[in-house]
Amino acid sequence: MKQFRQGGWMIALVCVLIGFMIAVQFRTVQDTKGSISQQRIEELSDRLLQTEHERDELGEELRKVQTAVADAQSSVDQEMLRYRAALLPLTGEGVIVRMDDSTKKVKSGENPNLYIIHDDDLLRVINELRAAGAEAISVNGQRLVGTSEIRCAGPTLSVNNVRSSAPFEIRAIGDKKSLENSLKMRGGVVETLSVWGIQLDITVSDDVYIPPYRGSVRQTYAHETEERTEE
Repeated sequence: MKQFRQGGWMIALVCVLIGFMIAVQFRTVQDTKGSISQQRIEELSDRLLQTEHERDELGEELRKVQTAVADAQSSVDQEMLRYRAALLPLTGEGVIVRMDDSTKKVKSGENPNLYIIHDDDLLRVINELRAAGAEAISVNGQRLVGTSEIRCAGPTLSVNNVRSSAPFEIRAIGDKKSLENSLKMRGGVVETLSVWGIQLDITVSDDVYIPPYRGSVRQTYAHETEERTEE
């Protein structure tokens, strides 16, 4: 009976020790879990801060790229406006046409004005070149634009309010073969003017230079407005 009691105490003591060890182990596991959770939170926080920093850097880079693109587009738009306004010098393939008055002797009773170049003679050549696809044209160094005038001014011709006399040099940039053929076609300008001895010398070139328009581009009476339908 005494041995049984001693055995019971031993079992109870062992149970107490086992319980204590389990409790300590559980507390250790909980502390470890808490430590791991805290560590993970700190790692996630660091990653979040790093990601936010990278986002800010990428945002700044994006703004720089957008600014550069906007500046480049603005520059392209301005350059295109200058091109359309004929404010840029141009070069390219095309033709150079030299026109001079006739050297034929005027017959008795004929009008001598038939043997000299007039504004409508220049306009015939220019209109043929435009119809053939000329992208830029100049007359004696004067760039032609939408407001350019070609008219007789006494014994001279006026282009962009600049007077000059024969010979006239017309430069045109475009498909050189098309431009040449438009003038030399049967019944065309060259053949018509040759009747009166008006001289046209056409040179095909891969490097035709045309200067920019140097006149006024100011508009006093025309103003931008919204598009509307005229009734």
